[in-house]
Amino acid sequence: MESQTPRRAHGVLESEILAALWAVGRPLTPGEVQQHIAGDPAYSTVVTTLSRLYEKGTLSRVRNGRAYTYEPIADEAGLAARRMRQVLDAEADRRTVLARFVSDLSADDERELLRLLQEA
Repeated sequence: MESQTPRRAHGVLESEILAALWAVGRPLTPGEVQQHIAGDPAYSTVVTTLSRLYEKGTLSRVRNGRAYTYEPIADEAGLAARRMRQVLDAEADRRTVLARFVSDLSADDERELLRLLQEA
């Protein structure tokens, strides 16, 4: 009986790929990404995941010979901000969503947000 590598939870491989790309700090081919991921994922799985991240707008890609090289469009904070904006854009009542978001912030986060708004 062959032992199988346990499947990663949904989104874990995406996170590992992004972490590898951020750590290396330059565009990587799927084969290079595969070398930086623990657990030896299949090459085809890495390619599929990179393609999905590209389609989501999380990665950019450039043709490099027969393969593509991939890199994140933003750092980790930038991608988190992008996700927050996408959630906000999907809601019809933006004011209520923003009000509830602010009401759930800690006092320190409220002060930081106010400071950032004043600087903008």
